[in-house]
Amino acid sequence: METVTGGAPLPAALRGGVVALGNFDGLHAGHQAVLGRARALARARGVPALVASFAPHPARLFKPELPPFRLTDDVQWARLAAGLGMDGAVLIPFDRALAGLGAEDFVSDWLVARLGVSGVVTGADFTFGRGREGDVARLAALGARHGFSADVVLAVEDGGGVISSTRVRKALGAADPAGAAALLSRPFTVRAEVVHGAKLGRQLGFPTANMRLGDYVRPAYGVYAVWVRLPSGARVMGVANLGVRPMIEPPEELLETWLLDFEGDLYGQVLEVELIAYLRPELKLDGLDALVARVMRDAEDARAALALSVEP
Repeated sequence: METVTGGAPLPAALRGGVVALGNFDGLHAGHQAVLGRARALARARGVPALVASFAPHPARLFKPELPPFRLTDDVQWARLAAGLGMDGAVLIPFDRALAGLGAEDFVSDWLVARLGVSGVVTGADFTFGRGREGDVARLAALGARHGFSADVVLAVEDGGGVISSTRVRKALGAADPAGAAALLSRPFTVRAEVVHGAKLGRQLGFPTANMRLGDYVRPAYGVYAVWVRLPSGARVMGVANLGVRPMIEPPEELLETWLLDFEGDLYGQVLEVELIAYLRPELKLDGLDALVARVMRDAEDARAALALSVEP
């Protein structure tokens, strides 16, 4: 799958396609329904299946003070889109110029001139154009004028209501990675480079791979059972502390993962850490001996939790 960014021209082979359009920040189960409808229409018409979203997320422009909230990074997002059968992805640069475009100008500039779409699929709550002046009815009217179809996918619900990125973030904040995974249809996964840390774990017998969270949403601080994807593609069990490390000065927010049954130098490599089960909150224990004993117990708890998890 080819990903087009920065306003670059769409390759000719991808023009004339059906595009799933929206703020697909997490590509959760609800978003997947929109992409699935676009893919089905594209296959029926014999045209490319595309997904288009906005980068950065519009909320980052309008509310720059918001804390980090991403559920995927760009690499993960593109990989997930490809796995859903899309032929191409477009990350539309969201800046003041784009935010100032009226609904009709957005359609004529981006959907018609730049992407040459034959069809557009959105969620029922999709809005576009300056001040959100456009909705799905306006898109359908503009599509009829410009010669493309406009289809709407109703919100996907489960027992807790409409599946949304907000619900995913709330589940993570409530120390419920399994609930977040059910909404995402996959574990929430942090992808980042391994950086040098204090190396206290190595001295105590449990070396950790330290990663900074960057723009990811912050799940509840604490200890998690995790699966770790290595650059080779192999997955290994792990136990991870996510938080500010209350026993180490100065405090520093990190995801620190002890890869169980693994030895090797991972500095500078990019790992993917899947949060599977929440084991306990961060604790300030009475000395290093107590820390070692607790981490060893955490490792056994993690093994037990991971033995019950289903690998994708």
